[in-house]
Amino acid sequence: MHVRTPVGPVHLAYCTNIHRGESWAEIRSALEAHLPVVKAAVSPDAPMGVGLRLSALAAEELATGEALSAFRAWLAEQGLYVFTINGFPYGPFHGTRVKEQVYQPDWTRPERVAYTRRLAELLAALLPEEPGLRGSISTVPGTFRPLAADLRVIPAIVANLQRAAADLVALERRTGRTIALALEPEPHCLLETTEEAVSFLEQRLLAAEPLAVFARLADLPFAEAEPALRRHLGICLDACHAAVEFEDLDASLGRLRAAGIAVPKMQLSAALEVAEVGPETAARLARFEDGVYLHQVVERARNGVLRHFLDLDRAFAELASAQGRTWRVHCHVPIFQERLEGLGSTQPSLRRLLELQRAQPISDHLEVETYTFDVLPEELRAPGVDAAIARELRWARERLV
Repeated sequence: MHVRTPVGPVHLAYCTNIHRGESWAEIRSALEAHLPVVKAAVSPDAPMGVGLRLSALAAEELATGEALSAFRAWLAEQGLYVFTINGFPYGPFHGTRVKEQVYQPDWTRPERVAYTRRLAELLAALLPEEPGLRGSISTVPGTFRPLAADLRVIPAIVANLQRAAADLVALERRTGRTIALALEPEPHCLLETTEEAVSFLEQRLLAAEPLAVFARLADLPFAEAEPALRRHLGICLDACHAAVEFEDLDASLGRLRAAGIAVPKMQLSAALEVAEVGPETAARLARFEDGVYLHQVVERARNGVLRHFLDLDRAFAELASAQGRTWRVHCHVPIFQERLEGLGSTQPSLRRLLELQRAQPISDHLEVETYTFDVLPEELRAPGVDAAIARELRWARERLV
């Protein structure tokens, strides 16, 4: 939906990766069941934006036959519009073990390039005719960190990101639609933090030699290569991920602005927090150990030193040495709840991010993302997914206006 903040308008949506579905038929059914209900609750008299999630299978099916034109007609009929796509999870995302497979195929693989190209084509066709409206696609931050030890990984990732950005330049020439790809830093990935993502872009893609390669791929004069790359490639700032890494948001945003790196998309999300690890910590967190998603843990000692764990089981194994320290857990929880049955959340960090957005624009694409809803403890799922989504959107909107 359109939200007018003190410093300008933004588009606010929720990510439909909260709903189960891998085929286009399954996803379309979920959208028809939930989107009109949420819209009636939060935006009954004005268009509501949609943060669309499409698996590779669904994207292929949507691009076939009359599916896309039928979907566009349904969106218009319902007063809905798509402005952003979550292009992070390529394959199954619900009801099975996802864990580290969520990063595959990563940016070393041609399948990731082809998938992103298809998403961009679909988004260009779905964007409404609104002056100045561009599209955004969030994506995997390179690869799963343990895989980056292979010296061939970084050059392959750079080459494929250059190809993807060149595809977006060609799409813009052909359609007049500007689509930006947004790398989403996440714990235990090649790019874990805002600083790592900015450094990667500066050193690996915006330096003279890679810009020359990109200029050739995009068929651009060298002088136009850097502005084009900055227009089509940036960062998706996920509030949950940044909080888990204990990022200083003011410093992170200062670094982004100083480097001139765009934030095509910002995800509004919150993580679990244990303010002081104690004997009861494992029992309280075990309720969130769903067996589906990775729940990376970052521990901060009183002196500020951080220790990283791939998942809850690894953190539990070090519980004795963690007593009195702070844990933040990569588990997306409803953004309107600061306390959760003896645990805290990183909602204060999200509130600070929204304060900063109100003071100086960070991104004009904001997306609530609490995809873990159907595996959260039962008491956190009442009174149902549609009511929870509506409450999250209202909570965010109230802090933006």
